[in-house]
Amino acid sequence: MAEIILNDNHFLVSQTDSHGRITFANEDFLKVCGFSLNELIGKPHSIVRHPDMPKAAFKQLWDTIQSGKVWTGFVKNRAKNGDFYWVYATIMHATNCSGEKAYISARRKPNRAEIVEAEELYRTLQ
Repeated sequence: MAEIILNDNHFLVSQTDSHGRITFANEDFLKVCGFSLNELIGKPHSIVRHPDMPKAAFKQLWDTIQSGKVWTGFVKNRAKNGDFYWVYATIMHATNCSGEKAYISARRKPNRAEIVEAEELYRTLQ
């Protein structure tokens, strides 16, 4: 599959409930991942998880955000058509309009050196 290179001005945003189910996605996220909003709402955010991403990376991510801290890092995602794209993500705890626990993820384009470094690190993780 082919790599999708984000534009410099892409800013992908999504929100999930406390179980990781998508409750919001902005237009940039929809454009890059290839899913419609209706296809994403209520689905686990792992719908865009690329199989190359090590489980240890997501365990560390979830442990961090569930403790109320902010997580930042590089993530390789998979688009609806099977293509992939890299993002630099910042994920944090939030409270939704109903007062329930939620998570917000804001993502931007990483540079090529950052992607290479992330790929090297992720090869060492299980």
